[in-house]
Amino acid sequence: MAQLDTRQKLEILADAAKYDASCASSGTAKRSSAGQAKGIGSTEGMGICHAYAPDGRCISLLKILLTNSCIFDCHYCINRKSSNVRRARFTAREVVDLTLAFYRRNYIEGLFLSSGIIRSSNYTMEQIVEVARSLREDHQFRGYIHLKTIPDADPELIELAGRHADRISINVELPTDAGLTRLAPEKSSATIRDAMAGMKRSIDDGGDARRRYKSAPRFAPAGQSTQMIVGADAANDRDIMRTASGLYDRFALRRVYYSAFSPIPDASAILPLRRPPLMREHRLYQSDWMMRFYGYKPAEVAAATDEQGMLPLDIDPKLAWALQARANFPVDINHAPREWLLRVPGLGVKAVDAILVSRRWRKLSLADVGRLSRSIAKLRPFIVTSDWRPTGLIDRIDLKARVTEQLELFG
Repeated sequence: MAQLDTRQKLEILADAAKYDASCASSGTAKRSSAGQAKGIGSTEGMGICHAYAPDGRCISLLKILLTNSCIFDCHYCINRKSSNVRRARFTAREVVDLTLAFYRRNYIEGLFLSSGIIRSSNYTMEQIVEVARSLREDHQFRGYIHLKTIPDADPELIELAGRHADRISINVELPTDAGLTRLAPEKSSATIRDAMAGMKRSIDDGGDARRRYKSAPRFAPAGQSTQMIVGADAANDRDIMRTASGLYDRFALRRVYYSAFSPIPDASAILPLRRPPLMREHRLYQSDWMMRFYGYKPAEVAAATDEQGMLPLDIDPKLAWALQARANFPVDINHAPREWLLRVPGLGVKAVDAILVSRRWRKLSLADVGRLSRSIAKLRPFIVTSDWRPTGLIDRIDLKARVTEQLELFG
């Protein structure tokens, strides 16, 4: 590997890290060095944005790879062993120094660190852990740290990562076992899930210890997340949602991230020639939100898919589900329980909570609902208010066209 200076390494390894979507810092414990005799960093400040929390808060992270060299040859990965890309590698000390330098200049709030596999999984994991250990113990760094772990590394190393990091990522890579076997034969879905299960046990044990003893050390307080690539294999949206739901249930994940496959230089012949529409990735995030925050069961969200198991690209999955479940509408805004208000297309969690508060004091009109929501166009066919009833609109064959036309006019 040619000798590169730090700036050149940073250019290569920051660019290589852009393919990893599982990067957000919501849910971590709040820490700050303000008023402390020792300590550097904060998880609360604002700076240059590299990621967004679910509440829209900007999170600034130095997002890099330790190295983009790899002994594995996963077909979908631009950093695979056979890929013709420029290679670079940081030492653990260089990553620590970069993180501290960027923080002191107020560029970042924390670090997101991933890596290709060099020498062995254990060797690479040791280097990743050493970065986090040095930041925490040698420099009293109190900012956010998100580590991408290597599933087949020694469980003790993954355990150490959780002791220093706010969040841990263990990527499932692809939605189905068949897809992983075909495109990443050196990886094992069983090994990945075993590592996720072990991390869940450690997080649960750490939380239990903190409830019993305030002095107990924190263990990955922001939980664990994962990422799966969309469009590299034959998995449809229904398969992806089923896998995501199972991961949430089994491992109590904070987030499943979806990353649309992007064609790479010198690509393997078994990969698609074109990337899937980015809207597909967006629709999957919307379906994920429906299951996590709106109370939909996976089978209900799957009902919004077509015969090929794909979510529609022209409308969001919540509207698609409502059009398939018209017998449940219209919903009376002034009397329906929260769980049914959440199923009205166009009403989000904040709008529903505002409606529940407002209707304690008076009957809500269509105009009132319009003021509490982002757009009334999508709502009208699905609700009843004190002065509005859709009178058969919900049963129209052309309802989808009418709603989408109104959204184009007024949305």
